[in-house]
Amino acid sequence: MMAIASTTRLSPAARLSALGLAVAATGIMIQYVSGVDYPTIPPGPVILLAAAGVVVFGPWRRAPVAGLVAAAFVSLGGVVATIAGKGFTETLGDPSELGGFLGALVQIAGLVIALPAGVVAVRNFRLAPWITIT
Repeated sequence: MMAIASTTRLSPAARLSALGLAVAATGIMIQYVSGVDYPTIPPGPVILLAAAGVVVFGPWRRAPVAGLVAAAFVSLGGVVATIAGKGFTETLGDPSELGGFLGALVQIAGLVIALPAGVVAVRNFRLAPWITIT
């Protein structure tokens, strides 16, 4: 009986997606520690870091889908919260509240990295040069 082993390295887009997710989670935690109004356990970092873990450690070729979905979910949540008056307008509207302001910038930067990288990683999930099957 022949054994089939596979070795999967992350594509550059998947790496960038996971990095963007971690940066966005860091931004949310900066806001949380700075006193921005968040639940006792903010769900954003949990969702983003779990998705980054799936992208990095998931053995499936389609693992980058988790990163794209998480980045889109948190981005959509930020847009809806901003429209409702409790989102980025509070933190970005007052630069004197340095922690909340910088945290929001870091979160947005992470999402701006994670979303397009996630789209590219998902688009290129088919068998590619960085995946070898022996």
